[in-house]
Amino acid sequence: MTAISSSFELDTTTVAAPPPSAEEVAVRQDLAAAYRLCALFGWDDLIYTHLSARVPGTDHHFLVNPLGLSFDEITASNLVKIDLDGNQIGESPYRPNAAGFVIHGGIHAARQDASCVIHLHTEAGMALSCLEEGLLPLTQHAMRFYRRIGYHDYEGIALTMGERERLVADLGPHNAMIFRNHGTLTVGRSVGHAFVETFYLEKAARAQLQAQATGAPLRVPDHELAELTAVQWATDLRSSGDREWPSLRRRLDRVTTDYLQ
Repeated sequence: MTAISSSFELDTTTVAAPPPSAEEVAVRQDLAAAYRLCALFGWDDLIYTHLSARVPGTDHHFLVNPLGLSFDEITASNLVKIDLDGNQIGESPYRPNAAGFVIHGGIHAARQDASCVIHLHTEAGMALSCLEEGLLPLTQHAMRFYRRIGYHDYEGIALTMGERERLVADLGPHNAMIFRNHGTLTVGRSVGHAFVETFYLEKAARAQLQAQATGAPLRVPDHELAELTAVQWATDLRSSGDREWPSLRRRLDRVTTDYLQ
């Protein structure tokens, strides 16, 4: 691991912007819904961790949560829009999270397929990140990520721009990554896709930890079977998120719809 001692502070310049397009409003509502669902599932961490989504268009802008608001306070309108240089696009009383810019800005810049990035500190994700062996192919859910997950060594709180290149390289072409001693990250072609990836990764982590906690011998499927299952999941990924996300939005709407504001 390369040690970095300097810290990055996000000093954004505000750039004027026209009102959001219908496409941007739809992404804002999806991203706000994802924040609320994370809170509903108990995946939040006070005002920390972050989800981001690319704004449709050619400007390479993306949306992040305002620093200081908890996940259950996020709405479509209070999400902050920034560019890949950290400049804030449009007026807002809020400022973006610097760690969110370091992590998410690097991935959005490097991965055009990463329309949404979700980084969390759940208890299961943090516990899994402390295990040397990482995620084991113990369950069908875990085999979704078999040989398709990255690992990034801990470098302190993600406030250094120098970490970006290493983080992106460790993620590679995958849709999921374990931040060692830290938490988890997923990416997706849409907010719904990234959220479903997070759901399966979180469930796989919890199942592994519970199985290991019994102290009993573990049945680990062989490579051929794990790879077969991973390929089956990969084939299914073409629809992943598109099917589940509408039901998740309906579930949230039964609780609250103020995130749409």
